[in-house]
Amino acid sequence: MADCELAIVGAGNMAEAIVRGVLGAGLLAPQQIVAADPDAKRRELFGQMGVEAVESATAAVRPASRILLAVKPQTMSAVLAELAGVARPDALIVSIAAGVSTWRIESALPGQSRRVVRVMPNTPMLVGRGMSVLVKGSHATDEDLHWARRLFDAGGETLVVDDEALIDAVTAVSGSGPAYFFYLIENMVAAGQAEGLSEADAVKLAAVTCQGAAMLLLESGQPPRELRRKVTSPGGTTQAACDLLDARGVKEAMIDAVRAAAARSRELGG
Repeated sequence: MADCELAIVGAGNMAEAIVRGVLGAGLLAPQQIVAADPDAKRRELFGQMGVEAVESATAAVRPASRILLAVKPQTMSAVLAELAGVARPDALIVSIAAGVSTWRIESALPGQSRRVVRVMPNTPMLVGRGMSVLVKGSHATDEDLHWARRLFDAGGETLVVDDEALIDAVTAVSGSGPAYFFYLIENMVAAGQAEGLSEADAVKLAAVTCQGAAMLLLESGQPPRELRRKVTSPGGTTQAACDLLDARGVKEAMIDAVRAAAARSRELGG
């Protein structure tokens, strides 16, 4: 632990995805990372990756030049209180906790110029296809941001915003976004089964179709409205489906759902 480049507090699924990406990209070696988690099974999993895993967050953080806070927002206050007396004053803090502002972290840890970078990743990092959005705190440097971006680029793509207030919208669209997708797929599969398809066939049809549609959207450069128009023949099957979705208020419900997620993100930060 003497040469610890990165201490991770909270060895959950997202931390695992980050570490796998970092190790796969050769950004850090296993011996440069230490992870802390109270769950023995999570520590064992990180140990299998060659990463030292300990139960005590204070022990992990004390020698680290960079600290990744990968804990739930509800536990952040307790974690910050625990680390306040042990984190190095010059350590960079990177947080992925939804709703927890850089100001809150800066205020909770000693030091006049505590450097914090806040990140909102999402779960596709587990397969190397994550989308992470970063914003600097008031004292973080461009170098800090560059280092943090490399950390998350290893598991997908990144985007930087200048206004931290936008992170709540990012959380609602991107952080929670995979759940909306899975919800859609879940119900497409149920509908396919109701029409006689097997569950396995319905899952493959829905998932590969959505994957292809996403790739088409990204690679064509066309807005989603235009791509939808091109596949919607007047009086055809797609038109029938879209008319029903409009009649049931799906558009309004989707907008309200994303705004509810953004509002909850702001509440968590309060």
